[in-house]
Amino acid sequence: MRRLFNALLAGAVALGLAAPAMAQDKTIKMGTIIWEDLTPITGITKKVLEDKGFTVEVTEFSEWGIAYAALTKGDIQVIASQTDYVAQDYWNKNKNRLEKISPVSHGLYQAIAVPKYVPIDSIEQLNDNADKFGGKIIGIEPGSGLMREAADAVDAYGLKLQLVEGSTAGMTAALKSAVDRKDWIAVTLWEPTWMALKFDTKFLADPKGIFAPPQGYYWIGQKGFSEANPEAREVIASVYVPLVDIARINAAVNDGKAMDEAVADWTALHEDLLKRWENIKSY
Repeated sequence: MRRLFNALLAGAVALGLAAPAMAQDKTIKMGTIIWEDLTPITGITKKVLEDKGFTVEVTEFSEWGIAYAALTKGDIQVIASQTDYVAQDYWNKNKNRLEKISPVSHGLYQAIAVPKYVPIDSIEQLNDNADKFGGKIIGIEPGSGLMREAADAVDAYGLKLQLVEGSTAGMTAALKSAVDRKDWIAVTLWEPTWMALKFDTKFLADPKGIFAPPQGYYWIGQKGFSEANPEAREVIASVYVPLVDIARINAAVNDGKAMDEAVADWTALHEDLLKRWENIKSY
């Protein structure tokens, strides 16, 4: 019987017929950083994979070093990351053991922002209006990449305003209070964020190019993931989430919804789009 099977297999090979492909593993181990931009991207992609029959296990991380270590060790298989600037050091250190799967969003930006009712448009105009801003730029946690760039901007532009270290929660409260009173305020801010929608802010122009340009988000995986999981790769590569949608999901969370609920509402509202993403060849 074994001789007959081997003979038939050899005949199939001789005729150019491919041997049956082994079934792909339908469980995907996905990681995410617990940030307001990456959590919606992860949730939406998870939903699309699940619609195609995959089981998705999500592991949450608080910072990039731990996340990249888990990815290179195989504790997770894929994670969305901004490899150009925010996580560039970790990408450079590990890229020979990883692969870029596909872009999933673009436009992440962080800089100094003001409410739109404030009639200035450039960092270069801050000094002339320092008194109206109370001589301060309200910042977030010390040591963050945004605060490092903001400190560089203070030096590069010779700003007379003090960059105040604090917390995201403290900055948010100060911004809300100023907007409620229509006061002038300058803050360190990023996009996507629900704050840009709720408080109607604008970034000040940065003619010296101190702040990093808009950044892309990529799904990255362990080296060989795409070859071993072609269907999952094609599903993941179909997903693209604009920044404004990420901000809207987080606005819903800020208004009291759980993140899972906000993501579910978004996917339900965009059911036709998800069906187009899921329209791939059979594996």
